[in-house]
Amino acid sequence: MANIVIGIEGLVGAGKTSICRELIKRIPNTVLLNGGNLYRAIVYAMMQNGSKVEELKKQGKNLDIKEMMDLFKVQIKVENNETIVYIDNEKVDENAIQSKEASMAVSTVGGSADNKNLFIFARGFINELKENYNVIVSGRSVMKIYPDCDYHFFITADLEERVKRKCIQYENKETREEIRENIQKRDELQKQAGFYDFSSITEEVDVTNCKTVEESTDLVLSKMKLPLGI
Repeated sequence: MANIVIGIEGLVGAGKTSICRELIKRIPNTVLLNGGNLYRAIVYAMMQNGSKVEELKKQGKNLDIKEMMDLFKVQIKVENNETIVYIDNEKVDENAIQSKEASMAVSTVGGSADNKNLFIFARGFINELKENYNVIVSGRSVMKIYPDCDYHFFITADLEERVKRKCIQYENKETREEIRENIQKRDELQKQAGFYDFSSITEEVDVTNCKTVEESTDLVLSKMKLPLGI
C-alpha cells in the first residue's frame, strides 16, 4: 500500500498538535512534520537577532521566509517519528517558540511575508519523507504547500473550550481574559491571512465535546479509510 499524506490544520487552541502526536502512535510507520514549529523557529530566530514584529510585517512580500531560514541556519530533522527544529545546530526550545509573543508574531508575519520558497522546500521535504513513511503535516496553508494530500482535516472547538485548554497549557500563568483576547486576536489575523480557507477535500472536525485527546483522535480516524485495527 502506498504511503499517504494527512494534513492537519485548525483553530488556535483546538488541540491539533496533540491529535497529531496521538495519530503517529495509532498509524503505523508514520512521521509528523510540524510545519508550525518550523515557521515559528524562523520568526523566533529573526526576533532573537533584533528584528521587531512590526518591522517584519512592513517588509511584506519583500521578506522571503526561506531566505531567513537559510540566513539564520534553521534546520529540520526527524527524531523519534517527529520533526525537530535546530537553529545554528542547537535544538530549539519548544516552550520558547510556543510562547504568546512568538505565537502572535507568527500570526502577524505569516500572512504578509513571501512564503513561496519555503513552501517549495516543504513540498520537497514531504515527498522525501513519503518515500519511506506515512506523513502527517501540521501547520497553516497545508493544501497550498502540498495539494496532493490524501486527507485534510480542520480541527475546531468553541472559543471557551479553547481558552480552557490554553489555560492548562500556560499553567494559569496568564488570566483567562488575557488568553481569550490573545486567541481572538490570532483568530482574526489568521482569518485575514486566508489560513482558515477550506479546500474541496477539507473536513471540519469539531472536538469541543471530546474530553481527551484520545477521543479527539478517534473522531479524526473515524473519517479516514484505514485498515481495521488502527
